[in-house]
Amino acid sequence: MAIAIDFGTSNTCIARWNPVAQQPETLKLPGLSEQIAQNPPLIPSLVYVENATSAKVVVGQAVRDRGLDLASNPRFFRSFKRGIGADIQGFLPELDGQIVSFEQVGQWFLRQLIEKLDFDAQQSLVLTVPVDSFEAYRHWLGQVCQSLPVDQVRILDEPTAAALGYGMADQENLLVIDFGGGTLDLSLVRLDKGVQAGKPLGFLLKWGQKSLAESGQRVKTARVLAKAGQNLGGSDIDNWVVDYFANQGLAATPLTIRLAERLKIQLSTQQQASEVYFNDETFESYELELDRNTFETILRGHQFFEQLDESMTQVLQQARRQGLEAKDINAVLLVGGTVQMPAVQTWVQQYFEPEKIRCERPFEAIARGALQLTQGVELKDFLYHSYGIRFWDRRNNRHNWHPIIKAGQAYPMSEPVELVLGASVDNQPSIELIIGELGAETGGTEVYFEGDRLITRRLNSAQNQVQPLNDREGARTITQLVPAGYPGSDRIKVLFEVDQQRFLRITVEDLLTNQTLLQNQLVAELS
Repeated sequence: MAIAIDFGTSNTCIARWNPVAQQPETLKLPGLSEQIAQNPPLIPSLVYVENATSAKVVVGQAVRDRGLDLASNPRFFRSFKRGIGADIQGFLPELDGQIVSFEQVGQWFLRQLIEKLDFDAQQSLVLTVPVDSFEAYRHWLGQVCQSLPVDQVRILDEPTAAALGYGMADQENLLVIDFGGGTLDLSLVRLDKGVQAGKPLGFLLKWGQKSLAESGQRVKTARVLAKAGQNLGGSDIDNWVVDYFANQGLAATPLTIRLAERLKIQLSTQQQASEVYFNDETFESYELELDRNTFETILRGHQFFEQLDESMTQVLQQARRQGLEAKDINAVLLVGGTVQMPAVQTWVQQYFEPEKIRCERPFEAIARGALQLTQGVELKDFLYHSYGIRFWDRRNNRHNWHPIIKAGQAYPMSEPVELVLGASVDNQPSIELIIGELGAETGGTEVYFEGDRLITRRLNSAQNQVQPLNDREGARTITQLVPAGYPGSDRIKVLFEVDQQRFLRITVEDLLTNQTLLQNQLVAELS
């Protein structure tokens, strides 16, 4: 039996394949799933740490049922997914004598879910990831599952899973707009009608059994044509609403954040929203009111629509480079809670005809679509980020990055990228090379604390996010030089390539001795 987990910033959805009905079904986990009639069974991505030393935690709906999300308590965590793998600025709490990281909180959350699912060795697990996630997040997600008695674990982009989850296999070009609590991801996917096994298939993180290509089965292929993403989601909008009321004298607390979220949800179906706030310290009550016009003014004040346009422009530009125009896109699929906002749907309609837009499965499409990987669908994909090496920029008197593998590179690579290096000082015993994952050139966001709120801030477009992959002791040195190197001549040739499993590998040749110093050495898994 196959199970898929769509781990979201605000909510998490779990689906499994029903072999009798031959279709996916969304799971409800007692005590963890919320009880909202109009929604499918969703698990709030919430954690309350009762004891960090013994890893005793409360997760999901149980946190709300016990009112553990209403007080300003460092033991309560929400929106922790967006902090995993990020360079967090600010204070991380010390609980029971240990610093608690977002990676640890996320691990506790997922382990609670997986324990409830009662896996056995015959089951297959599919996990979904944002399109804009750096390698550190994917690596963390894989590490969480290393100890599970699961025969096969796969990782799939959330937007691609959504395309499969909407059951649009009869269409060719699909644009998925995945707008959840923490990220905005756009992915243009082409669903091929079917290919013979044995052709290159990728974007699968595998353990255990053979892939479909190896087993000789006929597969259907989903190929990702264009991607764009940014760290923007419903949690940011909740914070903007809280800030709007804070300017009127209302304190920003976990309770007011929850009320802001409720106001936002109400405004998806009505023009006016209200919530009552009671301060149990001053015994004062307030009625929070917000109408849709004011709400959209708040959005415009934070350049919300400009940020959406930025991602859409990136995707459409990538599509045009492959000969596709907006009119060639057969359907636009909306997923994630934030796509239910009328302002977002109106924005989408500026680009596409209403009859092309689908929004009836915003919460379940990703988890259900991920299950298709276990039912005869494989993927071809390309690298979302660029990868480069660090060098000293004499003109600007600082370190900079030289790209070696550009975003959009298909894998496995047919030809390696070659780089020739020389020694920089006399009698140099070795050569160091720091390799980094380069964020989008259009800029990005940083994640930081403001009080006890985890929020994001847009970076200036001139600033690139870079995540070094090997900048640590023992990992920077790629080869020893025997004899030692001297400036003035080329000394080594480095060949970079990405294999079918998205692993970056290097081969190093000594040009002086004509020896191969490293052969197909693994450096990192890429995204």
